[in-house]
Amino acid sequence: MLIGLFFFVLVSSVIANEKDGTLPRLNDSKAAEAFIKSAEVVVIGFLEGAESHGYKELVAAAKRVDSVPVAISGVKEVWADYGIKSDTITLFRKADNHQENLVVPEAKKLETDGLVNFFIVNEVRYVTEYSQVTAVGIFNSEVKTHLLLFANRGSKEYAELKEQLAALAPEFTGQDLPRVGIYDGDSDMKWLLPEGSISTERVREFCQSFLRGELKDVTQAGAEGKTEL
Repeated sequence: MLIGLFFFVLVSSVIANEKDGTLPRLNDSKAAEAFIKSAEVVVIGFLEGAESHGYKELVAAAKRVDSVPVAISGVKEVWADYGIKSDTITLFRKADNHQENLVVPEAKKLETDGLVNFFIVNEVRYVTEYSQVTAVGIFNSEVKTHLLLFANRGSKEYAELKEQLAALAPEFTGQDLPRVGIYDGDSDMKWLLPEGSISTERVREFCQSFLRGELKDVTQAGAEGKTEL
């Protein structure tokens, strides 16, 4: 089950942020790999330098979304490791092992506000706070099964609950999929095809069982051979 709900160490070839607002540079593949692994979500500007189109906007966006580490790499050998062929701003996230590329020459307009939105929409983490903005990234991601926590953000228990889920989520990432399920809107009941191979014959029989009305006799609490969704 994929659950969609920071230790920051860089190797010596990464230059720390300067006071003038420049971004740390990733000068080799090991540095880039370490940076990507350092947090759940990171952004790398594959740009040649501070004079590149989009660099100033990237620096400004990084300041506004400080929860996402941002770095830059102007080394073409590093670009090649990630399939980058031209100036690109790329977001990497661990929750679904996804790489989201914003190709600078193809962008109609590159502004700070747009980059901030790019960060937030695609900032899918193991534990993601749901909002109208983050929902776009959540439902467009490869994470299709979600564990939902309903909690009062202002309560004293909120931080502890979030921390507990964050520790648990990676344990279940990638498990219990793929699965086939049926949802009946009339009865508001749901069933999952029992675990096993997903073959034409099994799916056909599962669907025919529903059409024959056999699944409706199975309680949602679960019975042998059937699993509640």
